[in-house]
Amino acid sequence: MTGSERQGATERQGATERQGATERQGATEAVVVPAADPFEERRPSLLRLGYRMLGSVAEAEDVVQEAWLRWNAADRRTVGNPHAFLTTVVTRLCLDHLKSARARRETYVGAWLPEPLIEAGPFTDPGLDGFGGGDGVADDLSVALMLTLERLSPLERAAFLLHDVFDLDFDAVAKVLGRTNVACRRLAARARTHVRASPPRYNASTVAGEALAHAFAVASRSGDVATLQALLTEDVVMMSDGGGKRPAAINPLYGSDKVARFFAGLVHKFGFGPVQPLQIVRINGLPGFVSVENGGVLQTTALEIRDGRIAGIYIVRNPDKLAHVGGPAAADG
Repeated sequence: MTGSERQGATERQGATERQGATERQGATEAVVVPAADPFEERRPSLLRLGYRMLGSVAEAEDVVQEAWLRWNAADRRTVGNPHAFLTTVVTRLCLDHLKSARARRETYVGAWLPEPLIEAGPFTDPGLDGFGGGDGVADDLSVALMLTLERLSPLERAAFLLHDVFDLDFDAVAKVLGRTNVACRRLAARARTHVRASPPRYNASTVAGEALAHAFAVASRSGDVATLQALLTEDVVMMSDGGGKRPAAINPLYGSDKVARFFAGLVHKFGFGPVQPLQIVRINGLPGFVSVENGGVLQTTALEIRDGRIAGIYIVRNPDKLAHVGGPAAADG
């Protein structure tokens, strides 16, 4: 073999070896999968915890964003349990927020309702996907439960949610809240008593719920008291949240006669026509609808159903609580 041939063979062998090494390196790199970020895995659960604690979509998102900043700033080598770390951060941020929020709630104009979570329909915010599902039987974001949680003290609410809903044992709850195991058991027990004493949540099938929501939307604009009463239970309750920024009933109304006459009075006073546009949706697990009322006011109406009739009517008109909802006009355009 000549010198030229030997050089060519050496170059070909070197090229072959380099190509093989590159392919092996590529194969190795191809199977390396980056570890999932514990924060992103826990984000839906953290959002649900924040919403249940605060009753606000926007505030829950702000708290979780602050938790993300603290997670990024933390020395991961010292975080032995990311789940416990993140749950602790979000809970304590919520407790801090509730201290300042309590004063605002005491001066809130009219009835207070949680921000509505739209679970179906064209107005669902895809960014809110993390708020739904995941907690099994305990995954209840109904308006009735949210109102019950609102009546608890912040620590009672936290102890109940962490133990009864998110399945932390009381030793873990004690670490999160900075209280003893015994104290946390007492907090959760008091909260549980209130929750059990609250009105039960009734479920209607999707089809039946949608039909009743549509029938109520039409009847509430008919001015016909008898038609309205036929849709309501005798002990129906109606709550309307305008936050002092939109017209709304200041106090809850109780009883089919009072509620039916309230809506009939609105028709006679303001001459409401057919609700347009209207979209039947599910709100916090309940059948209901999103509508634009007289004067272009956006409104959500959630209905609690019992034995085929409406037992609860929850209307949110406060624009601060509807920023994430969008609206029929926007969807149609």
